[in-house]
Amino acid sequence: MPSTEINKVTKKLKVRGLSRSDERLGNLSHEEILRAYRNMVIARKLDSKMITMIKQGKSFFHIGGAGHEAIQVAAAKTLTPKKDWAYPYYRDLAFCLQYGMTAEEVLLCFLARADDPNSGGRQMPCHYGHKELRIVSQSSSTGTQYLQAVGCAIGCKKAGTDEVVYVSSGEGSTSQGDFHEALNWASRDKLPIIFVIQDNRYAISVPINQQTAKGIYYLVQGYQGLHRYKVDGTGFIESYKVMKEAVERARSGDGPCIVIADVIRMLPHSSSDDHTKYRTKEDLERDALRDPIRRFSKFLVSNKISKEKELAIIPDEIKKLVDKAADYAESCPIAEPETATLHVYSSDKSPVEGNGVFAFENDGVDGKPIVLVDALNHALYEELERNDKIVMYGQDIQDDKGGVFTVTKGLSRKFGLDKVFNAPLAESSIVGVAIGLAARGFKPVVEIQFGDYIWPAMMQIRNELAPMRYRSNGQWTCPVVIRAPVGGYIHGGLCHSQNIEGFFANLPGILLALPSNAADAKGLLKSAIRGDDPVIFMEHKALYRQAFAKSPEPGPEYLLPFGKAAVKKAGDDITIVTYGMMVHKSLEAVRLVEEKQETTIEVIDIRTINPLDKKTIIESVKKTNRVLVVYEDTLTNGFGAEIAAIIANEAFEYLDAPVKRIAAKDTHVPYSWSLEPAILPQTEDIVKGLKELAEY
Repeated sequence: MPSTEINKVTKKLKVRGLSRSDERLGNLSHEEILRAYRNMVIARKLDSKMITMIKQGKSFFHIGGAGHEAIQVAAAKTLTPKKDWAYPYYRDLAFCLQYGMTAEEVLLCFLARADDPNSGGRQMPCHYGHKELRIVSQSSSTGTQYLQAVGCAIGCKKAGTDEVVYVSSGEGSTSQGDFHEALNWASRDKLPIIFVIQDNRYAISVPINQQTAKGIYYLVQGYQGLHRYKVDGTGFIESYKVMKEAVERARSGDGPCIVIADVIRMLPHSSSDDHTKYRTKEDLERDALRDPIRRFSKFLVSNKISKEKELAIIPDEIKKLVDKAADYAESCPIAEPETATLHVYSSDKSPVEGNGVFAFENDGVDGKPIVLVDALNHALYEELERNDKIVMYGQDIQDDKGGVFTVTKGLSRKFGLDKVFNAPLAESSIVGVAIGLAARGFKPVVEIQFGDYIWPAMMQIRNELAPMRYRSNGQWTCPVVIRAPVGGYIHGGLCHSQNIEGFFANLPGILLALPSNAADAKGLLKSAIRGDDPVIFMEHKALYRQAFAKSPEPGPEYLLPFGKAAVKKAGDDITIVTYGMMVHKSLEAVRLVEEKQETTIEVIDIRTINPLDKKTIIESVKKTNRVLVVYEDTLTNGFGAEIAAIIANEAFEYLDAPVKRIAAKDTHVPYSWSLEPAILPQTEDIVKGLKELAEY
C-alpha cells in the first residue's frame, strides 16, 4: 500500500546518531525527528493534492492545515494512539497523520468513499474520526468538542487509568460558551485533558482582536488549576517540548493544561473562501516567512540531522506516493444509496418494540400502588445497582436535596458522589460532558432540571448527540439518557410549563418518551437506560404525585418497549390519540360523554413520541372512523399535528369526519391561575370536541 511506501522515504535519510540526551532536540532521536518532518510534508502534499482534485471536480470541499503542521505533529508525537483520546478539529490533518491515520484514509474521507473510516462519506471532508485510534467523530460545529473531551477525561479518571485527552480548535471558537464551561469543569475536577488552541489569528475573516481583548492566554488566566503555555507553533522542537510537559502533567494527575500555539494559516479558511478579500499581500508574505516546513528543514540542516540534498528529494517522492494513494482511494467504491438510512438508531441493542434483544414486559406489574415520582426513583435505584457504568448528574440532584422534585432522593447517599453528583448550572455542560462519557464507555443518565431550560444544550443535542452514530457510520455511539420534567398545570408560568416534544420529534437519532402513569414511567425509563440509543425522557411535573397517575409497581425486570402504544379504554365510535397529562383529561372527558350518550370512545396513550406506534393508531381509526388528537403543546406545530397528518395520509379513506385536534392556544403559558386554564386544554374542551365529532 502507498502508506507503507511513504514510510520508506525517511530510510533514505542518513541517521547521524540517536541524540536522546540532547535537550536541544527534546531528547528525540534523529530518526524520530525525521519522521516528524516526513509527516509534516505528507500533510502539506495532501493539502495540495486535495485542492487539485477539487479543481478537477472530484470532490467539493477542503479545509487546509498548511502552516499548522508543527504543533499538530508535535502534539500527536507526545500522545499514545489507541490509548489516549483525541478530539481534533477540522484543520488537524497533520495531527491525525502523526497519530496513525494513513494518507489513504484521509483521501477516502475526501472522496466520500464507503470504506472511509471517518464517516463512510456521511460528513464533509476534514471531519475526522477513527474508532481504532480513539479519534472521536467530530462535526462541523465549532467548539462543541471541548465539553465532550471533558466528559471523556472524566471517564478516564473514573476508570482509574493514566489516559489523557487531547482537544483542539482554532482561536475563534474560544469565544463559544462551551469553551469556558469546559475549562471550568476541567479545572474544578483536575482532569487529564490538554486543550490545544491553534491561533492563526483569523476565524475565517474575523481577526483575533475582534474575538478577545488581549489574546487567549490572558483570557483563561482566571481558571485556577489550569496550567497555561504559549508556544511558537511553527517550530516543531519547541512545540514538542511544551506538549511533552503538558501531557506528562495531565497523565500524572496534575490537572488540565492549555497550550496556545501561535501558528499561521497559509491557505484560505476553506476551498470556499478567498482570503485575499480580507488579508493584505504583506500579511500573507509575512506568514510565508514562518512556514513551519521551511523552518524545520533549515533546522535539520543546521543541526546536522540531514543534508539539504537529502531533504530536497523528500517532497517530490512523497508527492508521487500521495498521488498513488489518491489513485487507490479513487478506485474504491462509493457508498451504496440503500445504505443512506443506516445507523440512525441502534440495530442490536434497541429498546424498541420487536427488536428481539430485550425481554419486554416479562416481570409482573403487581406491586403496591406507587406514584410516578417514586416509580422513577426506584427505576434509577435498581439500574444503578445493576450497572456500575451508570453515572448520574444534574443540577441539585444530590442528597439531601435529591432533585427539585425528589426523583433522585437517596441515590447519592446510597451510591456515593462518584456515581450521583451535582453538575454546574450549565445545561450545555450537562449534555456535552455526557456525550464524552458515553463515548468513553459509561452510561450517563442526566437531569435537566426543567425541560424549559434544555435550550442552552440544543447545539450539543442537535448537532452532536443525535447524529453521532450516523455521522460516524455506526462506529461511535452515545447512549445518553436525558431526563427532563415538562408540562403545565402547576402554575409555573412561561418558563416552567413548556412542552418540548414537538421540537425534538423533528430530530432523527433520539428516542422520546412521555409516560402517563407510574408503571409506564418505570418500565420505559429502565428500557431507556439499558438501550444503546440516546433518549430524551420527559416526565410530566403535574403527574409526579397525582393519585390518578398511580399504578401497581412493576418488578425490577419490567421493561416496556418504545413504540408500543397502550389502549387505555376500548371503544367503537371515536378514537382519541393522546399522551402525558392529556391521557387523564381524555379519560375524564370520555366518562362524561359516555354517561350522557350512546357513544363508545377508544383512548390510545402513545407513550413514546419516537418511535410512534402508527399501527395501533391506524387500526383504531379504521374501526371507529372518527378521531380526536389531544395534546398539551400549542395547536400549531405541536406533535399532535404530526399525528393528525399521519392519520390523514394513511387512513383517509376510513374517515367519516375531519381529523380534529384539541391543544393549547398558540401562545405562552401564563402564571395566573385565572389565565393558565384559558391557554391549556381542559376536560371541557375535549368533551366539546367529542360531541362535535359524534354529531358530524
